Amino acid sequence: MKTTNPPVGGQAIVEGVMFQNATHAVSAIRRNDESIETFAQQKPVRPRIAKGKKIPLLRGLFALMESSANGASHMNFASDRYGVKPGEEEPEETTASPLTKWLGVAVVGILSFFFGKLLFTLLPAFLASLFDVFPALSGHVIQNVIEATIKLTLLFSYLYVISLTPLVKRLFQYHGAEHKVINCVESGRPLTVENVRVSSRLHYRCGSSFLIFTVIVGFFVYLIVPTDPLWLRLVCRIALLPVVIGLSFEVLQLTNKAQHIKGLRVIALPGLWLQYLTTKEPDDAQIEVAIYAFEALEKQEHNLHENALG
Repeated sequence: MKTTNPPVGGQAIVEGVMFQNATHAVSAIRRNDESIETFAQQKPVRPRIAKGKKIPLLRGLFALMESSANGASHMNFASDRYGVKPGEEEPEETTASPLTKWLGVAVVGILSFFFGKLLFTLLPAFLASLFDVFPALSGHVIQNVIEATIKLTLLFSYLYVISLTPLVKRLFQYHGAEHKVINCVESGRPLTVENVRVSSRLHYRCGSSFLIFTVIVGFFVYLIVPTDPLWLRLVCRIALLPVVIGLSFEVLQLTNKAQHIKGLRVIALPGLWLQYLTTKEPDDAQIEVAIYAFEALEKQEHNLHENALG
């Protein structure tokens, strides 16, 4: 019997996995001496962010801001600590306030995401316009179809090429380990290497599914705006990007609910298919790190409740 989905998410980091819930974020990495090191953070209460995450369409942008900041801090930890030998000094802390650092990382993450989205939004629109010289390919709908096809081709090609590099391949293996651990927990089975190994590396709540949903949602949104002239087409793409992101987040939320409704599971299929590229089968050592991270998160949550009870 499956348990109720716990509000736990995660992501792969350099040689490790980060898991987070509403109150904590915990990472575990495999250092180059084969030891496992953890990094735990209690999430500060940010009323404005929490309020923003409850507003439909806008909550996707707030969630993106929060995940960018949290994910970057744990990725930095992994990068800093992976090569550090036992006994070496910790990196010096900066004098910037936690809020300043959080906002700085969030802004960088948001800008990086938007730059990538602009590249994958404007370039396909421009390339699709080149087919406009052919009468059969110049219609409004067919131009949007061509544009979406180019986007998907670029996305899948990009992910495939980077997955061939050793660093990204291992990152995708840890991504698979993260999914396997959550699937094992949600199935109600004991969290062992053997049980995690046979769990699926695909998951309905995966954030990477969001990428393909932006293409699909964008196709329908851009149908309502003109494709000619080209400058207006590009301006509309930029102006509607926040709308596409907000709607795509809502679709991602819907897919998690749809997994329990047989007739609606088809909504999640594009995102699951993409995960065949963004996840790889992990080895047992990587699974061990993912389990370690999840159990460390549970320990943080347990300690929080113990302290609350006095």
